Amino acid sequence: MELLHSGKVRDVYADGGDLVLVTSDRISIYDVILPTPIPDKGKILTQLSLWWFEQLSDVIPNHVISATDVPAEFAGRAIRCERLDMVMVECIARGYLAGSGLKDYQRDGAVSGNPLPAGLVESSQLPEPIFTPSTKEPVGGGHDEPIDFEGTVERVGAELAEELKRVTLEVYRRGSEIAAAKGIIIADTKIEVGHAKDGTLKLGDEVLTPDSSRFWAADEWKPGNAPRYLDKQFLRDWSGQLTDWDRTDPGPEIPDEVVEATRNRYVEVYERLTGESWR
Repeated sequence: MELLHSGKVRDVYADGGDLVLVTSDRISIYDVILPTPIPDKGKILTQLSLWWFEQLSDVIPNHVISATDVPAEFAGRAIRCERLDMVMVECIARGYLAGSGLKDYQRDGAVSGNPLPAGLVESSQLPEPIFTPSTKEPVGGGHDEPIDFEGTVERVGAELAEELKRVTLEVYRRGSEIAAAKGIIIADTKIEVGHAKDGTLKLGDEVLTPDSSRFWAADEWKPGNAPRYLDKQFLRDWSGQLTDWDRTDPGPEIPDEVVEATRNRYVEVYERLTGESWR
């Protein structure tokens, strides 16, 4: 196998005509990899993505070839995948007001060109889910920037832009319905898609994980307040209490109790969604 790319969380290897996607225990916030790993994080993200790929297989096909035909040292945290020609747009769906979407709304009354009613507050549920894409910059090319639907059309053309919007919102809707039955709100999520050799649009990377989505405990949700996060927002909030870190490299070491609390959130999401105990 040949290492093609080592990202913030994933390492991508070429193995013949396939790719082997290996998810590490690294964790990043604000585009900075923190020096302390979160035990089991890579395996949880991999297994949860595989579970979601199955749930969404009738919405959009995915890049998975095998979850078992991988090198033994990567067992449980690797997926053998098709090579996709990735679409250079980050596909984001939002059903609740949080994060950068909240800041945009407070400034403009809209998010990525989607006008919203007046009077919404932090954590408000939106009248309907909205598509809020961003640029997908190449490695080392800078930060992804929000764009509106017209900006998406300019990048990929009208037909593909419409399909990206449709698929993203349908993945979000399906995921939200499944999660709601398990007591979890998916506030927003990001997916990545690409074209297979035959031109089929397929889901790649990860899907509906605590790294790519905001998960909230439904029974603790109340508009106007930040619900209990079941994702890495917990770690961002912890880092916001630090007075000696400016969100640039090197990142701070994570205390043991914060590592454990972060891991517990990843495990809780996996167990609540899948109904299986994390081994």
